[in-house]
Amino acid sequence: MKRIEGGICAIDGVRASGVKRGKYGVALIAAGGAAAGVFTTNRIRAAPLDLTAESLIASEGRLEGVIANSGCANAYTGPRGVEDARWMADLFAKSLGVGPEKIGVASTGVIGRYLDRDLLAELFREAKARLRSDLEASREAARAIMTTDTVVKEIAVEHVGFRVAGITKGAGMIEPNMATMLSFLYTDARISPKQLRECLTEAADESFGMLVVDGDTSTNDMVLVTATGKVEANLADFKEALTYVCTELAKMMAKDGEGATKLVEMEVTGARNREDARLAAKAIVRSSLVKTAIFGNDPNWGRIVAAAGRSGADLDPERITLSISAAGRKKEVFLVRDGEIVDGVLAEAEEAMKSEELLIKLDLGLGNGSARAFGCDLSYDYVRINADYTT
Repeated sequence: MKRIEGGICAIDGVRASGVKRGKYGVALIAAGGAAAGVFTTNRIRAAPLDLTAESLIASEGRLEGVIANSGCANAYTGPRGVEDARWMADLFAKSLGVGPEKIGVASTGVIGRYLDRDLLAELFREAKARLRSDLEASREAARAIMTTDTVVKEIAVEHVGFRVAGITKGAGMIEPNMATMLSFLYTDARISPKQLRECLTEAADESFGMLVVDGDTSTNDMVLVTATGKVEANLADFKEALTYVCTELAKMMAKDGEGATKLVEMEVTGARNREDARLAAKAIVRSSLVKTAIFGNDPNWGRIVAAAGRSGADLDPERITLSISAAGRKKEVFLVRDGEIVDGVLAEAEEAMKSEELLIKLDLGLGNGSARAFGCDLSYDYVRINADYTT
């Protein structure tokens, strides 16, 4: 997989722009093609998600553009929220000369507040005038949808002649059963809407669906992918590239989790089945006790084992093997081997935990099931950020 510059604007035919003013922003992306989406599993679902899901059905899986705003989630806003989402779609649709069902709408920000149409219209006009396809345009759009994010999250790759790229935002209220955040993905591959939906569902399940920052599921999580269809592509190759892009974006979100100082990758192997591996991996990266130990560089491995034990996964304490290492380094510090505690390694484990990227491996020794989850530590700043979120 070859990383390239330009974010979503590395895809031929994609134009983007963004404007940010304080907490409020508008991002625009124009590109036509087959499209698919996955959405939050929260029963409280923001109006833009319902509208976009309906539009994908009405347009038979095709989008011509996406409009997204930050600063207001437009969630739990009733009939007015639905009308505001439709108004956003109409704004961009008229600009592009297409029907509103061809526009994806997304929002992020504070729940239970109504959209400020006057402000959004002003930001939209500024963003519309900046719509373009140069390399900075992708970053501009990514910045416009940031809330508590501290860095722009974008990626573009080239693989076997086609390209896949994406931008995303997300730093808190993160632990979905599907995805978490706003993410807009683009490819020049020729893929049907049905194939695109299947590939996206699988890619999101392996990446965004295995991401935990704080154990909360947002009302606004949305992932959209649009394929412009300019390049022939093998389906298996496309699925590989899409999963890679989604996984890298998920890692970026984990690393930029609210108040986070470390990215944690949790690898579970040897489970009875894939579902058990997923249960154990997510339980560990979700655990507040594990997360605080990681923040303090404390090799309190008992918390990891305890989290796996309450996850619902089948396990045998006498078969567990657990190791910690700095991500990207070959040397693992084994804390437990086949159920036996390894003595004299805590100082070495503490040193490994000082890394900004940590890899934890847990082998349950029961079967062939495996899974990876992505998370971060829990620091003082997480409390500060969320204590002051609306004030």
